[in-house]
Amino acid sequence: MQADDAQSKRRPRWLNGTVLGIGLASLFADWSHEIATTVMPAFLATMGVAAAWLGIIEGVSDGLSSFAKMASGYYTDKLPRRKPIAVAGYLVTALGTAAFGLATSAWHVLLARAAAWFGRGVRTPVRKALLAAAVTPETYGRAFGFERMMDTLGAIVGPATALLLLPLVGHHYPTLFALTLIPGLLAVAAITLLVRERQRKPVPHISFGARLRALPPRYRKFLVAVGLFGAGDFAHTLLILLATQKLTPELGAAKAASVAVGLYVAHNVFYAAFALVAGWLADRFPKPRVLAAGYGMAAVMAMLIIALPLNVWTLAAVFVLGGVYVAIEETLEDSLCAELVGAEHHGMGFGVLATVNGVGDFVSSAVVGVLWTAFGTSVAFGYSAVLFMAGALLVGRVRRT
Repeated sequence: MQADDAQSKRRPRWLNGTVLGIGLASLFADWSHEIATTVMPAFLATMGVAAAWLGIIEGVSDGLSSFAKMASGYYTDKLPRRKPIAVAGYLVTALGTAAFGLATSAWHVLLARAAAWFGRGVRTPVRKALLAAAVTPETYGRAFGFERMMDTLGAIVGPATALLLLPLVGHHYPTLFALTLIPGLLAVAAITLLVRERQRKPVPHISFGARLRALPPRYRKFLVAVGLFGAGDFAHTLLILLATQKLTPELGAAKAASVAVGLYVAHNVFYAAFALVAGWLADRFPKPRVLAAGYGMAAVMAMLIIALPLNVWTLAAVFVLGGVYVAIEETLEDSLCAELVGAEHHGMGFGVLATVNGVGDFVSSAVVGVLWTAFGTSVAFGYSAVLFMAGALLVGRVRRT
């Protein structure tokens, strides 16, 4: 009994102060910018701008964020301390989001959103590298699953907060955007006060191309699988559109839209609930196989859309599967990346992974949207199902050593 107690004391806990701090920062940061994201379309509408501006704002911001992730990962591996970069990234995101309230035209919103998303891109690979350094490889899954769960809780609470605040502030948007500073600065405080960075030896300076070539071949094979899967992994806001269209003939436009949003909330609840389960599975079974199972769930979801009549119950199954597979996908991709790449190159590894995912997000949503418009849902989601299966088959063959 005493030996067991001694062993448990020697075994490092995965839920330490750093993991908790990063999880809280993810929750508060998502809470902050989801409030702004929820009301941004209505805010732009008060300026009388066309819908194209929303697309430009999101496209430019996402593109800048992807570039920032790659650059940050490359640069921060060369630093003895990564934490100050993470703190700066969270602070820039908080200030950029609150700056929406100073906007008087659409291009002001573009500048504020781009600044916020630049900060978000800078902090992402750094946060993941700090998280990986705070735990043992045997507990990567649970640590990354916890962070994904907290992040998704923020994505649930943020829109709900916006809906509660709008009647109270009387649609006075500058006040609403100013209030995003509260959770935004709490995220900065969580990183600053709770995260402890371990001593590390910076990698020597070599060119960006040489650093890419230094990443292990098994990691590059993993990236190909992620890229294939990502090229079909459309934004799940398209599921909201699908549900609205399919339910309108039966329920009417207003009720169909409400049900669709409710299903999306359920999607995020299952995502948050299953992220920690996915991490537990990752720490007990081979990560490539668990990730392949998650990719396979995505293919099942796409095939359900094609094969079944889409009523409330079948759509509920689609949304639940969507939430569960995203929990597995994001948790396992991060923890497998940490395992495949040496700790000294974690920044670069996470930066490249985030950029591949960013490109996939842009390509997949655009292609699925075009195929849906031109040929219907069977072709659009059939395209996704094929790429989901290809990614599953390829990632299942990745060797961990």
